[in-house]
Amino acid sequence: MVAHETALALIQLGAVFFGLGLLGRLAARIGMSPIPLYLIGGLVFGKGGLIALGGNVDEFIHLASEIGVVLLLLLLGLEYSASELVTGLRKSWAAGVLDLALNATPGVLVALWLGWGVTGAVAMAGVTYISSSGIVAKVLGDLGRLGNRETPTILSILVFEDLVMAAYLPVLTAVLAGVGFLAGMQTVGIALAAVTVVLVVALRYGKYVSMIVDSEDREIFLLKLLGSALLVAGIASSLQVSAAVGAFLLGIAISGSTAHNATKILEPLRDLFAALFFVLFGLSTDPRSIPPVLGWAIVLAVVTTVAKLVTGWWAARRAGASRYGRARAGAALVARGEFSIVIAGLAVAAGAVPAEFAALATTYVLLMAVLGPVAARVVEPILRGLDRRRAAVTTDAPG
Repeated sequence: MVAHETALALIQLGAVFFGLGLLGRLAARIGMSPIPLYLIGGLVFGKGGLIALGGNVDEFIHLASEIGVVLLLLLLGLEYSASELVTGLRKSWAAGVLDLALNATPGVLVALWLGWGVTGAVAMAGVTYISSSGIVAKVLGDLGRLGNRETPTILSILVFEDLVMAAYLPVLTAVLAGVGFLAGMQTVGIALAAVTVVLVVALRYGKYVSMIVDSEDREIFLLKLLGSALLVAGIASSLQVSAAVGAFLLGIAISGSTAHNATKILEPLRDLFAALFFVLFGLSTDPRSIPPVLGWAIVLAVVTTVAKLVTGWWAARRAGASRYGRARAGAALVARGEFSIVIAGLAVAAGAVPAEFAALATTYVLLMAVLGPVAARVVEPILRGLDRRRAAVTTDAPG
């Protein structure tokens, strides 16, 4: 009986991995992020879907998805050195504050309107606020815009968003746990103290942290990296700070060539476990719950797309970019993805939000993960077309 269950679990897990590979290939063919397709895959195999996975596979995917969150945030931290974070914060704080106000507010208002209370409002604020660093970076690379004048502005805003997340996640964790005001402030205080300590350590002693995890042997290096990431994430979680924050801070502390090599060796693992995380979120969402919230998802998509366009335009204008550069900056920030699902996943796992929350978050991210790359590609041609039409009208007008 046990052997039969094991065989069935292996068959189902193999089918899931193979299916994800096919979805990833399809996404690459049509030039979009695979995240929406992974979410759809989860919807197909989850509650109310076409096929239900067995309990053993479901348990494995739950654990793998937790590792996926840790690796997502670890690699995000590896993208920045402590000095880059500090410099980015100084340059982008004004645009970052505008970004936060314009994009978190719609999520808060919709959650309160739907009666989800403070908990739902705090969680939905994060879902609608933060852009997808992974999708943005891929779009900029695919379109050859990494050297554009507006690109440093885009990256500075993303850095600011990541720093906001370092403070936001502990607040969200405290709210989801239902702790009191004093306990919540204690959690936030611990998180902010941890961020401060890590930045100081990374700035002054980052090379020593890198030396501890570094190794010329790829196997030993991988084991050290993965082991330290899980250890730090576990300790952070036990302090009620958030495993995601712990992994992000570890990534910041690792610098130089060690960070570069760590990114190369961890990316395949990150992609594997992160894919399972998106599938898990889809598994936890009943497709039948999507139609009732589709209207709200479209409203949020329209409002926050305009909000990101305004943010990018204003920030790029301050940096001296042209009209086309301002439009490109705003469109590049539109996509939502991995971090929005991480936030929604924390809320759903805590059982502190209604079932409709997962449906709305899934539908919203599906829309934004598709709309973001499309907007980045078409915004400049549309603007140039409008300029040509305006110029033609001016030329044809009687003198």
